[in-house]
Amino acid sequence: MAAQPVSRMLRRVLRSSVRSCSSGAPVTQPHPGEPSQPAVEPLSSQVPSGRRRFLREHAAPFSAFLTDSLGRHHSYLRISLTEKCNLRCQYCMPEDGVPLTPKADLLTTEEVLTLARLFVKEGVDKIRLTGGEPLVRPDVVDIVAQLHQLEGLRTIGITTNGISLARLLPQLQKAGLSAINISLDTLVPAKFEFIVRRKGFRKVMEGIHKAIELGYSPVKVNCVVMRGLNEDELPDFVALTEGLPLDVRFIEYMPFDGNKWNFRKMVSYKEMLDTLRQQWPELEKLPEEESSTAKAFKIPGFRGRVSFITSMSEHFCGTCNRLRITADGNLKVCLFGNSEVSLRDHLRAGASEEELLSVIGAAVGRKKRQHAGMFSISQMKNRPMILIDSDSGGLGCISNSPQMVLVPPVPAPPFE
Repeated sequence: MAAQPVSRMLRRVLRSSVRSCSSGAPVTQPHPGEPSQPAVEPLSSQVPSGRRRFLREHAAPFSAFLTDSLGRHHSYLRISLTEKCNLRCQYCMPEDGVPLTPKADLLTTEEVLTLARLFVKEGVDKIRLTGGEPLVRPDVVDIVAQLHQLEGLRTIGITTNGISLARLLPQLQKAGLSAINISLDTLVPAKFEFIVRRKGFRKVMEGIHKAIELGYSPVKVNCVVMRGLNEDELPDFVALTEGLPLDVRFIEYMPFDGNKWNFRKMVSYKEMLDTLRQQWPELEKLPEEESSTAKAFKIPGFRGRVSFITSMSEHFCGTCNRLRITADGNLKVCLFGNSEVSLRDHLRAGASEEELLSVIGAAVGRKKRQHAGMFSISQMKNRPMILIDSDSGGLGCISNSPQMVLVPPVPAPPFE
């Protein structure tokens, strides 16, 4: 399918949706009413000497508990709000779904907010809400509103499959939502329905339109690229950026338990870039932002841009500033690490703030220089994506069970 016809088709979808859619604060700064506290005390004795030395040698103070042994400051927290999803992607789960973690074992709203307050107090200035599908959580708007009240939190983002976005986004924006990532792995409506076993392509496009209408710029569209399924649509996605303020993010397919990952299915960043430069040789690289996971490019004259998330072929571990809390309250310091610590259990055992910080600091302190590399992590035991973070796009991100199965490539249905 040529890029221009797809672009025109999507513009028609967006126009028609107008009618159908519903319209880190430094720890040295005390909160009001609290006494001034030193950045590292009173638990500095629990911080490894290497991290204490790093903090002394740098002018800008940052929480010792969120600084690892290599001096990386972790100011970005991703929180999974739910394991549930309103799609049934055939590469992720059986049509009837999979067993979910009992509700009693998931973080309550107050527990989510308690942990968020603690991390923001220690220097986190960006929180992204993920899932599963975070918009299926009934109190998601209230959670955003309460996060918006946290002094020092500069960005509240969300990663969604877009099904409910057009309906909820006006409320979310009013509550304080400042950034949106929408997962979309195909631009062909029939293929979308074939993949997810549900209708919904138009709803996703309405969500993208609503985000643009409400002034979000750029609107990030996450597309996990997988050989045999959607790599032929790369030019069609790029064509969307000509007239729309989108940041289309092509993500290398990554291994997690049960998704039957293999090297043949992964399309590398360099291969994707070579493909696009055949059509747009003027594609130019933009300066990389600090701690960014994306390599950004732009076609001169286009309104949006294109990015590549190179988790597999070219890791960005050296500048990683991200931590993750799973829906059941486990802290993961590395997406590809299989080491987790339960903050939920410590909360429910009555741990004090200092005790929680000690647990968090110990976990961050154990963070490795980089992940094991794609040859090794494909063999590692690691949670499926839904329990970690759905910010890597659609493929492989919405299952919560080792039963998750990615079916082998099959002949495509006849698309019109």
